[in-house]
Amino acid sequence: MTEESQPQAGTDGAVLPSDSKLTTTKQRWAREGKFLTGKVTRPDSDRLPPGQHLVRDWPVLDLGLQPRIPLDHWRLDVTGEVEHPVSWDWSAFGALKQTREVTDIHCVTTWSRYDNRWDGVATRDLLDLVMPRPAATHVVLHSYDGYTTNLALEDFAAEDALVVHSWEGKPLTVEHGGPVRLVVPHLYFWKSAKWLKQIEFRAGDRRGFWEERGYHNHADPWKEERYSDDE
Repeated sequence: MTEESQPQAGTDGAVLPSDSKLTTTKQRWAREGKFLTGKVTRPDSDRLPPGQHLVRDWPVLDLGLQPRIPLDHWRLDVTGEVEHPVSWDWSAFGALKQTREVTDIHCVTTWSRYDNRWDGVATRDLLDLVMPRPAATHVVLHSYDGYTTNLALEDFAAEDALVVHSWEGKPLTVEHGGPVRLVVPHLYFWKSAKWLKQIEFRAGDRRGFWEERGYHNHADPWKEERYSDDE
């Protein structure tokens, strides 16, 4: 153990733990202001983005293919610019720290749905496990149906973003992206990839399926970032 990593005494005489690579990385993130995305929870008066209307059901939209992945064959790979690439099977994913969030959905096709109850793994907890390298700036999500979409790392790391397996206390159905999908509430919902297979951390951006076909690269509902002409 080096002198720099020796446990140190706190001001009250308690022994403080030595800095791990994780804690020093978090300190660096704090210095750089990483993952500070601003306001996530919005007041009721600002809750419905412009051009949206409320629905009570949850409309189903996809590319025409709804892959059925048996749980004993499902895996989620985290790859690319990370210190600790991982490949979780269903059992290992279920053993991770679980988080519950209640968030809204905003679809680019102009519907919104309030107060969806999700259970899954917070993206910030995932980041703690895999530790993105300093070069990482973006994430590309890969789905079992071949779909891809891209996110800036700070959007992926939003405080209410989750990799979810359950909605309203029940397992995600196939039509809504089960067994596992991403949920990033502050962006249009095409950024929340269904049937999640791989999370790829990248040094630089790469547009996904809809982004290459004219959709906006960022997708903020409150700015109506629907199409590339809006950029």
